[in-house]
Amino acid sequence: MLGVTKLLCSTNSISTTLEKGRETSTLPSRLLQFSSDKRPVVVWNITNRCNLHCLHCYSSSSDNASPDELTTEEGLRLIDDLSDYRVPVIIFSGGDPLMRPDLFTLAAHAFKNGIRCALSTNGLFIEKDTAKKIKDTGFSYVGVSLDGIGETNDRFRGMKGAFEKGLSGLKNCQAEGITVGLRFNLNNRTREHLAPLFDLIEREGIDRGYVSHLVYSGRGSKLRNEDLSHEETRRAVDYIFSRAEEFYAKGLNKEIVIGNNDADGVYLYLKVLERDPVKAQKVYELLALRGGNSSGVALGNIDSCGNVHADQFWRHYSFGNIKEREFSEIWGDRSDPVMGGLKDRKALLKGRCGKCRFVDICGGNYRVRAESVYGDIWAPDPACYLTDEEIGLKSEIAYNMPLTPGDFMSSPVYSSNS
Repeated sequence: MLGVTKLLCSTNSISTTLEKGRETSTLPSRLLQFSSDKRPVVVWNITNRCNLHCLHCYSSSSDNASPDELTTEEGLRLIDDLSDYRVPVIIFSGGDPLMRPDLFTLAAHAFKNGIRCALSTNGLFIEKDTAKKIKDTGFSYVGVSLDGIGETNDRFRGMKGAFEKGLSGLKNCQAEGITVGLRFNLNNRTREHLAPLFDLIEREGIDRGYVSHLVYSGRGSKLRNEDLSHEETRRAVDYIFSRAEEFYAKGLNKEIVIGNNDADGVYLYLKVLERDPVKAQKVYELLALRGGNSSGVALGNIDSCGNVHADQFWRHYSFGNIKEREFSEIWGDRSDPVMGGLKDRKALLKGRCGKCRFVDICGGNYRVRAESVYGDIWAPDPACYLTDEEIGLKSEIAYNMPLTPGDFMSSPVYSSNS
């Protein structure tokens, strides 16, 4: 994800902090994206159970847990391995992680082992006593997903009253002094609520706003035709940038971030370059340290059954299972062509992504989205909204593959020679 507030408003202070060292173990969580050793932040979907039925859910969660979900003992051993591997953060996610009875046992063990813990939830289960337990367990951050105001959120997430209940859960966490964030998925069904969501962040004193671009994975793959156009995306990102700067100018301590489209970093750099070339150079240097898309490098995913993925959207492809091999062994094994390719992807990228002059700060964007549209994980990301002129191309480079979803498991696209 891209720290908009950091890059637009705190460039100098970040650079000063990073001059003192960029080892993961020495950096605050907000600056882990700039680390030199790229220890992976792990999103752990500890259960597939959820009381909602969100249209964009990448895990296609339901009210039924898988019989193969990791046991408490397997989860504790996993945490020990993640600690030994120096994983800095575990994001406990789902489904909704609060539907798993041993959540607090697992999180307390991670916290005791020096791993920072964050919670990603719909907020509906967070009563006052639950919020206190979240605080006492050691969670440093709680992100609550709201995809619009009122009925828009309720329709998108599949339950009447979900907006008010989720917001109440967020407020209960605030009352305990927990850092909280609002998570919002940007698509044609929700885009009219982008401004009201920022108003809500300001009005309710919410610490963080996270806007996610749509990723065509899980149930979200059915919404591909409801993604924003490139021009609509640019206008939305412009608005996000402007609100981040507005909050900063007002002296409001808000962190605004965008996720799941690394063209955002390039676009931010180009916007800064128009008005302040000196600052733009510092922004570029920070983006280069960040390196763009980090799937399979500084971001990993473990699903509820122990399968290891490049990120939470790669549920169709696993590098192995922690019941058979430790995460640390799986993550370091480059013999898998996808794992090896993601860790050294520059030469594999095709079309516009392969020719882009900003590949070092974008990282080739989302490979899983390219696969969904072209059936090839190294094809261009169709959601890149930068023009050919902006990325340094004189004319459009065609990528001659049909615009149909790929056959994830039977296609030969997982060869690094593709």
